[in-house]
Amino acid sequence: MKKTSENPLLNIARKLPQSAGIYKYFNIENKIIYVGKAKNLKNRVSSYFLKSSQLNRKTRRLVSEIHRIEYAVVNTETDAFLLENNLIKEHQPKYNILLKDDKTYPYICVTNERFPRVIATRILDRKKGKFYGPFASVKAMNTVMELLRKLYPIRTCSYNLSVTNITRKKFKVCLEYHIKNCKAPCEALQTEEEYNADIIQIRRILSGKMSSIKSYFKTKMQESAQKLAFEEAQSWKNKFDLLEKFQSKSLITNPNVTNLDVFTIISDESRAYYNFMHIADGCIIKIKTNLIKKKLEESDGEILRHLISDYLQEFDSQRIITNISPQEIELQTVPILQPKIGDLKKLVEMSLKNGLFFKKERTQQEEERKQYAREKRIVETLQKDLSLVQKPKHIECFDNSNFQGTNPVSSMVCFKNGKASKKDYRHYNIKTVVGANDFASMYEVVFRRYQRLLDEAQPLPDLVIIDGGKGQLSSASQAFKDLGMYGQIPIIGIAKRLEEIYYPNDELPIHLNKKSESLIFIQRIRDEAHRFAITFHRKKRSQNNLKSGLENIDGIGKITIEKLLKHFKSLAKIKEANKAEITKVIGKNRATILINALKK
Repeated sequence: MKKTSENPLLNIARKLPQSAGIYKYFNIENKIIYVGKAKNLKNRVSSYFLKSSQLNRKTRRLVSEIHRIEYAVVNTETDAFLLENNLIKEHQPKYNILLKDDKTYPYICVTNERFPRVIATRILDRKKGKFYGPFASVKAMNTVMELLRKLYPIRTCSYNLSVTNITRKKFKVCLEYHIKNCKAPCEALQTEEEYNADIIQIRRILSGKMSSIKSYFKTKMQESAQKLAFEEAQSWKNKFDLLEKFQSKSLITNPNVTNLDVFTIISDESRAYYNFMHIADGCIIKIKTNLIKKKLEESDGEILRHLISDYLQEFDSQRIITNISPQEIELQTVPILQPKIGDLKKLVEMSLKNGLFFKKERTQQEEERKQYAREKRIVETLQKDLSLVQKPKHIECFDNSNFQGTNPVSSMVCFKNGKASKKDYRHYNIKTVVGANDFASMYEVVFRRYQRLLDEAQPLPDLVIIDGGKGQLSSASQAFKDLGMYGQIPIIGIAKRLEEIYYPNDELPIHLNKKSESLIFIQRIRDEAHRFAITFHRKKRSQNNLKSGLENIDGIGKITIEKLLKHFKSLAKIKEANKAEITKVIGKNRATILINALKK
């Protein structure tokens, strides 16, 4: 496997959205080898490639086989869990723990019978009743079941409570009646009308339509609090919170949404980006996002019409939902709906979100490809214009900065493959030169830079640029000679006045076309070195001014000055700070001394 910094899959992972979702890993044969879920796709997928040494043996083997990554964005972490479960069952990837076919999500069912029961089940038999869910865990489902039983006295028995059986007094009340968990409809102690009123409320809660019920809980909570019955108030609050949590249940595998295809599309002048989701038996079993290049400025409706026709050959769709008007698609073979509210609308929004992320990702990739091509062209042009033996993929540029001979500093900026490599930038404090001696300063920093690279066996640049004319270039060349590396690395100087390019020992400069990419690129590198040097010089001068302004204050020593310097950066910021902030840095006594001295 390649080094982390060179792994193209890591670059892809770093561009993933920081959203909940699932990710799919494909091998070189384009087979899904792993499906995973994530609260944050970018962080989770990146972790596979950042610290491979910390992965276990099985995971390292998985990473070595990854050839391509796909992902899908969902609304919540629970949605990601459910969709991951569906895709693992559908594709059976070799690196996933394979799930048993008979194991599915838990649901709550309100049965189709006289005096309906509310039961927990994993079996989706739609003839049995109305199903609600799914729940990400049995614990979550049991919490809701417990809540419903606390709120409403519904029966738990499986008796056939027909009119005939109740009239004949076939059943007797059980313990549930005596502990007030049931009102005994089995002995006609509760009417069917009263019982069904509770069932209606339960259906509302399970459907997420619970604003009135939440208002009731909130009122009871406030009443209990006013009576100082805090335990009772906490109990109502817990019920309110449970309803709030259940109200945001997942829609990824809603049992009421089945035999459905979702198509959404967004487009620009040249391309259309679409997302497709296929839902069967209440589960998303396929999700795909792709693009189509337009040829004749086709409308979104035309493109979707062709897409749907192709997909209908593979999936037996009962109905289709989309984000554009069915009239624009003009397809009569299957019902098409553009939902405006409800669960179907949320599915369309989730599909659109995936299309938008895909569009953003592809746009970024194209920009990067263009940038890479431009940078590659610049490097090749520079090689040709400067008559270099090899391509200048690694360039380093030096510049000096001082103010009236004080605080002399130098900078080195680095460009790799045509773009700035800021992690390789370096600052230099001049150590061996007194006053404003630009030539001697240039010799020192060039010697120090390449002496260190040679000592540490670090790679040397393909080209060195010196900001200055023949004098600065001569000093840098002498440093190369003293290091025994003169002639190994091409070195040039660029004079500011006429933007002329000098080689060592050449009397006449090279004049590049003012509009040439090569000269513009060299100027850009030189200007960056100048900016970097000036920024460092100003910072150092400000620090020295701060030191000199504080050194004459009795009671403020070197260590205190360093603390102030590190925190405030400048004398002006110390003067603007209040006593509390200064006290936090250097203590109360020294803060008082400093403030009094600054006032004088």
